[in-house]
This record gives sequence, structure tokens and C-alpha cells, in this order.
Amino acid sequence: MSNGRAWQGNVKARLYERVRERGYASLTAFADARPSVPLHLLAEELGKDDVAGVQVLSGLLAEAERRNQVTRFVRDVFTRLWTQSVPDGWPAVLDDTNRFKVAEALGSWIAYTPETHKERADKAGDALLATPPPPGWRPLGPDDELLRTLLPDEEV
Repeated sequence: MSNGRAWQGNVKARLYERVRERGYASLTAFADARPSVPLHLLAEELGKDDVAGVQVLSGLLAEAERRNQVTRFVRDVFTRLWTQSVPDGWPAVLDDTNRFKVAEALGSWIAYTPETHKERADKAGDALLATPPPPGWRPLGPDDELLRTLLPDEEV
């Protein structure tokens, strides 16, 4: 993104125009075709100079709210942030460096989680830390078995 161009003009129209140009009916469909790709890379694909990751995040949340799929959205965001911060999966040893990576992923995730789901996401993060998954685990999408266990699809 350069010189604030992502915030000029009709952001929503630009975002959905780019998604349709790529053959997708929704931003969710576009993102689902790229599971675990970080938000900033989705934004770059849609417009390196005029689309921001937070715009993609906002659009995905709006679609999830319309479809009553916010819990799935929360798992999807976890997957994307995890890939960005801990690309090699759950560390075999939680030394200072790896602890920071895990904390960065979990902290960003909680920050990007809608208020309606923050408590559930916080408990899911606590559960991951209390009972770590096997070394190398990383979710490949929002339907990952462990993530679905920690955050089932019941809407709150």
C-alpha cells in the first residue's frame, strides 16, 4: 500500500470489483480458495497499492455476519495469522523466540476477533497453551479439526 491510496474512493466497490474480476461471487469465496494465506497477502493479490489487509478483514467479517458464520470467520482469521506468525507450525520447544511467535499470533487473533467472540477465542487460546498440539501442527483452514473442537460453529 502506498500513500494511503487504499483509503481513497469507494473501498467496498473496489474490493468487490477485484474479487469479481477474479471470478468469485464473494470475498469469502476468494479467501476460501486461498486457505491460510495471510490477510496482507490476500490484499496484495487484490491490489498491491490500493487494498489493505484490514479492508479484507472487514469485508470478510461483514460477509460472515450476514451468513451467521462469525465463528468460522474467527477460525479463519486464526489460521491466517498463525501461518503469518508461526509458519512452521506449533514449536517443538517453547523457548523465548517461539513463545514470542505464539504470543504474537494469539494476541493478533484476539485483537482481530469481534467482541461477540473474544471470550470464546481467549479460552481457545488458553486451551492451546495449556494442552499444546503436536509439534508442527498448523491449521490449514477454518475447518481444522482442532480449531472446530476449540471453537465449534454454535453462534453466540
